[in-house]
Amino acid sequence: ILEDYYDDLLSMSDYLNSFTVPLWKIINDLATNNKTIVFEGAQGSMLDVDFGTYPFVTSSNTISGQIFSGTGFSSRYNHKILGITKAYTTRVGSGPFPTELHDNIGEHLGIKGKEFGTVTKRKRRCGWFDSVLLRQSIKLNGVTDIVLTKLDVLDNLSKIDICIGYQVNGYEYDYLPNDEFLHDK
Repeated sequence: ILEDYYDDLLSMSDYLNSFTVPLWKIINDLATNNKTIVFEGAQGSMLDVDFGTYPFVTSSNTISGQIFSGTGFSSRYNHKILGITKAYTTRVGSGPFPTELHDNIGEHLGIKGKEFGTVTKRKRRCGWFDSVLLRQSIKLNGVTDIVLTKLDVLDNLSKIDICIGYQVNGYEYDYLPNDEFLHDK
């Protein structure tokens, strides 16, 4: 039966190979000719395997620098990196979440913001806007412009909080520390 699968796959190889192109060459030629090229990432910076909240990360790199090694694109000039963020913070699954709300406001953000996984329909954890994480993500990605979404989700709230720093065991952080139980610098 394994040979049947092998034969089926082999019979498709010529057809599938007809779609292969030297993408690295095409996109670099486009850049040389000053054409617009758009790359899109689907997961947040804090899920990056190297710079995220390990071990609560994905299995790959999610920061913008991955564009270069992942595609072979070499142009380092004349480009913008858009940082797309919500007017509040969300997270799927486990992991540190300093501004998480376990109350009716968190529920409001989830319901009005439709914060459910697109495939799994899993409920996202919701919390206040975290400017510390945003600044960290801007630095990690070289963000040049911000796109702020879902402001309307906050419309009916009488008060909006914003995280501007962390204090852990008496020490203040302007970034999300790797170990939330740090005792010394």
